[in-house]
Amino acid sequence: MKILCVKMKTFFKMLSLSLIAIVMATVVFITNSGTIYFGYASRLVPIYSVDTREKKVALTFDAAWGSDKTLKIVKTLEDAGVKGTFFLVGFWIEQNKDKVKAIDEAGFDIGTHSNTHPKMSTLSQAKMKEELETSMNMITNITGKPVRFFRAPFGDYNDTLLTVAGSLGLKTIQWDVDSLDWKGLSANEILSRVKASVKNGSIILCHNNSDHILEALPLVISYLKTEGYSIVKISQLAYDDNYIIDNNGLQKLK
Repeated sequence: MKILCVKMKTFFKMLSLSLIAIVMATVVFITNSGTIYFGYASRLVPIYSVDTREKKVALTFDAAWGSDKTLKIVKTLEDAGVKGTFFLVGFWIEQNKDKVKAIDEAGFDIGTHSNTHPKMSTLSQAKMKEELETSMNMITNITGKPVRFFRAPFGDYNDTLLTVAGSLGLKTIQWDVDSLDWKGLSANEILSRVKASVKNGSIILCHNNSDHILEALPLVISYLKTEGYSIVKISQLAYDDNYIIDNNGLQKLK
């Protein structure tokens, strides 16, 4: 009987310690930028989508390789009266300063997509900062405007990267609608992917030089407008302050 009591006491002690550990692990993180993250201690999360009752979404374009379709994308967006956001890599910026200027003059957001497009979770903290600051300075030197947004190459990130980005005043932006345009999907296949996943506050991922982006973009814009969505830039979708980001990457007002 004594042995049974001892075993029971040990069991309940271990259970209590486990519960305490879980509670302590589920904490609130406040980064240097003031961003609040809820979740387990080992995981910070960027913005995948935005919690909003308004029917608005963001079309975003990553630019690393190729540029010949960029100005046509800009014109398509302008002609449709909608906004876009471009995430640019440093070496792309260096080769396409005129296009960076055109994107900015069209009134679109420009964010950094790093300087050399590395897998940034493998870098040291100092290298992460160098990748971001170098590309940010390149954009600002052309546009005269501060850079507020960052998208990690390959969508790859870790706590350190998000913390470094936050310390530089950057919101890290992912996506909840992946067009997979880079895989060579047809215009209608791209449209189908958007239709299947888009909702209020969605962030749609496209690329500036994918095979069929120029054919797909008018279809996507037309569909979104027909469904009553406003197509805005990230700065018109994401909240500036007083927000949290949940474990699913949903940015919400507190």
